[in-house]
Amino acid sequence: MKGLNFEALLADKGYDSDEIIGYAENQGAIAIIPPKRNRIVQRKYDKVVYKERHKIECVFGFLKHYRRIFSRFDKLTSRFSAFLHFIAALQWIK
Repeated sequence: MKGLNFEALLADKGYDSDEIIGYAENQGAIAIIPPKRNRIVQRKYDKVVYKERHKIECVFGFLKHYRRIFSRFDKLTSRFSAFLHFIAALQWIK
């Protein structure tokens, strides 16, 4: 995450650590990460924004249906990018 500028860090419970949350807050960002159940002090997070995370997960799930993308059979960047654009067009038409 070094070198990236972001306003919010949206992640799942696996990234709930004081180090990651502290880094996001030092960058001036909001950490939208639900706390783990075993956390002694439960933090508050924006549940409405967190629910929007499923859209990103759905896109990655859609991309995983195309073996050519997730296993990176195309070694040339131009071919990989072209097929990615083709899949994006399929998703847009859908």
